[in-house]
Amino acid sequence: MTTKTALHPNNKHRQGYDFAALVKTSPALSAFIIQNKHNQQATIDFSNANAVKALNLALLKKHYQIQHWDFPQGYLCPPIPGRVDYIHYLKDLLTESKVTAERKVSVLDIGTGATCIYPILGAREYGWHFVASDIDPISIKMANTNVNANKNIAKQISCRLQKNSTSIFDGIINTCEYYHLTMCNPPFHKSLADASAGTNRKWQNLNKQDKNKNKKNKNQPDKGNHKAALNFGGQKAELWCQGGELAFIRQMIKESKQFQTQVLWFTCLVSKKDHLSALKLSLKKANVAQIKVINMAQGQKISRFIAWRFSRELS
Repeated sequence: MTTKTALHPNNKHRQGYDFAALVKTSPALSAFIIQNKHNQQATIDFSNANAVKALNLALLKKHYQIQHWDFPQGYLCPPIPGRVDYIHYLKDLLTESKVTAERKVSVLDIGTGATCIYPILGAREYGWHFVASDIDPISIKMANTNVNANKNIAKQISCRLQKNSTSIFDGIINTCEYYHLTMCNPPFHKSLADASAGTNRKWQNLNKQDKNKNKKNKNQPDKGNHKAALNFGGQKAELWCQGGELAFIRQMIKESKQFQTQVLWFTCLVSKKDHLSALKLSLKKANVAQIKVINMAQGQKISRFIAWRFSRELS
């Protein structure tokens, strides 16, 4: 196993995947284990949707004691190590804000998706309580199924359907509710065409990587075009919205003013670093008290989330 030192120090997946242990916990994963031709280590074909899903379920069973987890075909399959990194960095943010372990931490997850992955991980890692929202009825139905199928999290997560597609917090945060955190992995494409172009770029990049590997390893056959097999799933609400990521987060900032006394920290992932300057300007115009940008890394990929609050006082 290769140590993934870029992950948060508390991330259980920093040492990579122990496939022998994972198969012991989840025998169904064994059908997808292959041997890496470069280092002879066990791995899976990450372009195989069923293999990635089996790996995720094995990780959830072994490390988080989640026995039942599913999502409809075509919906996003989240990478567990990267998703739980967001949770760990949010915990650091709470610690810096003097939110002690004795408190019952309440978190709102915007756009939870069918997998309800952030609430599941946050509930198991830190015992947090979540409201999980989404505008897609199928996602909410599946999220509820995942939560209710696991008794160790059933009382910690409540799923709510956002009935107004133009709203984010309005219609979800009820009067007298207080959240220590809100979190969100926003849709980052501007349109379906933009999302399709992004997927095509991923196919092209992987094809280039395979061809380069084949040049170095002449005994390996060229896999050709992966287009038919790649697992780049996702429904409309998961992948794109009008105006893309920047417009979505700006709307979030606008609405956050209305709920500034009910939330300690508003946070949101930002996929494009170039968007940060515009978002900081929007936050300054909203008269927030504090802005933080937290950088995260999974391997060579750098990710980040932006956090803001209107008051430095903890309710």
